[in-house]
Amino acid sequence: MSDVPTMRELLGDDALNNWGKWGPDDEVGALNYLDAAQVLRGAQHIRSGEVFPLQAPMGHPHGDPVFPGRESINRVNVLDESSWDEGREGAPAFPGGLHYADDKAEIFLQGSTQYDALGHVWYDGKIWNGYDARDTVEGMKKASVAAIAERGVAGRGVLIDMARHRGKPWLDKGETFTHTDLEAAAQAQGVEIGQRDILLIRTGFLGYFYSVPAEEFYADFVEPGLTYSRELVQWFADREIPNLVTDTIANEVTKDPVSGVMLPLHCALMRNLGVVLTEIVALDKLAEACAADGRWDFLYTAAPLNVVEGTGAPVNPVVIR
Repeated sequence: MSDVPTMRELLGDDALNNWGKWGPDDEVGALNYLDAAQVLRGAQHIRSGEVFPLQAPMGHPHGDPVFPGRESINRVNVLDESSWDEGREGAPAFPGGLHYADDKAEIFLQGSTQYDALGHVWYDGKIWNGYDARDTVEGMKKASVAAIAERGVAGRGVLIDMARHRGKPWLDKGETFTHTDLEAAAQAQGVEIGQRDILLIRTGFLGYFYSVPAEEFYADFVEPGLTYSRELVQWFADREIPNLVTDTIANEVTKDPVSGVMLPLHCALMRNLGVVLTEIVALDKLAEACAADGRWDFLYTAAPLNVVEGTGAPVNPVVIR
């Protein structure tokens, strides 16, 4: 018999949740906190006009950082100049002699920098807002990523650089931190994690991925990250955090070191509170710029691909500071 508790046993029958807070039909959860006032608040932090796209490359020669069981993008050319080589068939013959390139790709929708749909994870047969988990069968009928894509995300972002705070290029495998650690790092950086801020956390682990062979990265796979506690969930709820953005594949330490439960914050934050999760985000260049001038807040904007019934979708978030 396993000593690992069920998700309900870990989180409790009285787990905090925001179900119904924005009505019975809501599919974007805590993004509702990002009203027009929050967008304007974020825009006030644009000072130098620097633009930072945050998507990790898809199809990198080193491979793409993906959760075990997923695969990197498989991109193939459909047409290129060789299609018009002598003897080849099927190349279009346009009046005027136009040639062009075309390609296609097979991808895991969560195989790059991406947004999770709020219905992506669940327990006890219910996804975000109390929708039936059967709504995920053959396509996410409720709380899909399309709802996030159609709404968009914009507001004040704040970057907490845990790796820099701990004096490392990247955190170690399985290294953990809590909301109190985030507050300590924020104080050291001279920035405040405010109400309804979009919270970005740099662990440096994406840089680690590109610095070592895949065999080393995936050996005894466990990423660094936040760990579950009721106090941490309450902290997110009290601050009305709409969106958690990290440079790891799963936003939290892969296996909770105390309970042994896999990804409990996905359930406590996303499934229960409606906090939207964004993963595999390239934060190193942004962190360098923030450290150089001591400004750790900015306008954060994002909109994932609008994939109908998708469980997630690639995104290239853009920070303007």
